Amino acid sequence: MSERSESATEKILSSIMDTIADNLPKQKSGQFDPGSVSDKVKNKLFGRQKSLHGVLGGGKPADVLLWRNKKISSSVLALATAIWVFFEWLDYHFLTIISFALVLGMVVQFVWSNFSNMLSGSPSQVPRVELPDELFVNIAVAIGAQVNKFLIFLQDVSCERNLKHFVIAIAGLWAAAVIGSWCNFLTVIYIGFVSAHTLPVLYEKYEDQVDDFLYSLLGLLRDQYQKLDQGVLSKIPKGNLKAKKNE
Repeated sequence: MSERSESATEKILSSIMDTIADNLPKQKSGQFDPGSVSDKVKNKLFGRQKSLHGVLGGGKPADVLLWRNKKISSSVLALATAIWVFFEWLDYHFLTIISFALVLGMVVQFVWSNFSNMLSGSPSQVPRVELPDELFVNIAVAIGAQVNKFLIFLQDVSCERNLKHFVIAIAGLWAAAVIGSWCNFLTVIYIGFVSAHTLPVLYEKYEDQVDDFLYSLLGLLRDQYQKLDQGVLSKIPKGNLKAKKNE
């Protein structure tokens, strides 16, 4: 059964990769200025010099995201899908799942302790489940660090007086608000989880084609921004703050 699911997952990923590869441009666009990215630093996206495995942090998490071990990666993705199906399609609630899991665990321990005593004539040691305190501390520290990084990033964008970065950040938050109105928070997390487990491996296999496509897209976006800057943003009057202060 596991081999069938694994082969099915491989076929789905392979079909997605082939479809994206067919739609990607085969030649580099001449609209983008190569000098602005230092000859693209050997055509690596955003000038990165590390491998994709190193960019993702290396170790086992990167191995899972890049499908180095297909059984583990497919199992993680299947587990996330099962959780999303339980909560979203079957309309289960978190408290309901936790209650059922606790009831099942108590029944198993009750049957184990009583029947083992009846069969062997002596009480047996029933295994206990205990989560280490460090687990919760590490989770809280990791979440707090990411939240602080995000808040610092937003405050830096707000205070650096760069209209381009400010507009991009506002547009990103507006897009997140629109997506949140279409689906609930669990679905957004699931989409992000699936993207994290599919996009890196697709990018690793078709890295050159994706880089060429993205550089062409960035070139088009930069041209449109320059037109907007020349036609609208450059005409916005900028007050002289120093003169106002002296007055």
